[in-house]
Amino acid sequence: MKLQRLYSLTRQAIEDYQMIEENDKIVLGLSGGKDSFALLYALSGLQKFYPSPFLLEAVCVDLGFEEMDFSSVVELCNSLQVPCHIVKTKIAEIVFTERKERNPCSLCAKMRKGALNQKAIELGFHKIAYAHHQDDAVETVLMSLLYEGRFSCFSPVTFLEQTKLTVIRPFLYLSEADLIGFQKKYNLPVITNPCPMDQNSKRASIKQTLRSLNMEYPKAKQHLFSALTSSNIAGWKPKS
Repeated sequence: MKLQRLYSLTRQAIEDYQMIEENDKIVLGLSGGKDSFALLYALSGLQKFYPSPFLLEAVCVDLGFEEMDFSSVVELCNSLQVPCHIVKTKIAEIVFTERKERNPCSLCAKMRKGALNQKAIELGFHKIAYAHHQDDAVETVLMSLLYEGRFSCFSPVTFLEQTKLTVIRPFLYLSEADLIGFQKKYNLPVITNPCPMDQNSKRASIKQTLRSLNMEYPKAKQHLFSALTSSNIAGWKPKS
């Protein structure tokens, strides 16, 4: 996928859901994976010509795994002229060593978001951009259906009452295949996730389920996303 298409689909989602307003101060949550690196490219590029000017800085939460090297994160941010902040935490130690969580993903995600939110507040920023894409949304719908018995998903724009922060997800019109293609075409650096649960989580299982469904029913993912956007779930609306 070419950079221009990345800009186009990102901008369409931003405008459909009014994600960015003039003089917004946005923190991009960088995980070091292909999705967040692609969002760094998209938002730093849009920043140069988007009609509503906005500030952008990146925050990467270091979970505390010794194997993780964030030099490529800092290098890419510098090349795109986006200030980058690495937040050191002991999340891995707390989750795996101290608490010995059998199902650590929920606690880890909660603590990681908490660290990101706190840094955004310290910086004086009021919006956080996540790189959740279309596949993430469909997988969340499937997880909700299969594990909770309800049709539900995160919202494209979410206001967090407790912190007064707003979360935006500008990649909802991009598929994971789009982002894999972009990563390969532009040789984006990707940090390997050393978490022992990376391929053993409920989401990883649902991802495989969706892959199987889409092989048997080639439009399954597309139809699930259409069902989501045309549902009455708060914050969602049909794609323009």
